[in-house]
Amino acid sequence: MKINYRDLQKKIKVKFKNLDLLIKSLTHKSFDTKNNNEKIEFLGDRVLGLVIAKKLLEIYPDEKEGILDKKFASLVNKKTCLEIAKKINLEKYILTFNPNNKKIRIEDKIISDSCEALIGAIYLDNNLAVAEKVILELWKNHIKGSVITQIDAKTTLQELTLKNFKKLPIYKLISNSGPAHKPSFKVGVKLPNTKYYFGLGKSKKDAEQSAAIECLKNIK
Repeated sequence: MKINYRDLQKKIKVKFKNLDLLIKSLTHKSFDTKNNNEKIEFLGDRVLGLVIAKKLLEIYPDEKEGILDKKFASLVNKKTCLEIAKKINLEKYILTFNPNNKKIRIEDKIISDSCEALIGAIYLDNNLAVAEKVILELWKNHIKGSVITQIDAKTTLQELTLKNFKKLPIYKLISNSGPAHKPSFKVGVKLPNTKYYFGLGKSKKDAEQSAAIECLKNIK
């Protein structure tokens, strides 16, 4: 099946001068052991980090370094890269070893790595300004969502509650269901004079973070 790279270029709004570079950025080592995207991924990871770090400093000039670091980590990790890649259906354009030419599921890690490699290829084919424009457009919603990160939500809520009420948030385990290998926790959190806000998670800690996020969304 022939891959239509023109569609991908339309999605990211970049026309490659060197189409071979684009193809290489989406070629996994299982398909070609020599001419693959490993080194371009290495570069793309650094370009992504630079652009996101710069943007966070612009948005949060007065934020503490520790909080910026957590926001940064949540924006450049493999999970976020995978979400971005899925948004543009990047898996449709990735070349992997497929001896029977059948429709196969490409591993999430390969997809997220290819997302970074694509960024590296955009940088090499154009320049940093073009790569920055693409990254900020694709990461737009995630950057907006970085106002509250799951990592520091409990800390943020605790500081807010102590400042306003001189008391700590109250967390309550609502339920613990599911099999032992795949549990599901539901936790509620409330402040003085508020209702409970609920969150779900694979652990009690994750559920507390989710509940804290919901609470912050509704009281700010």
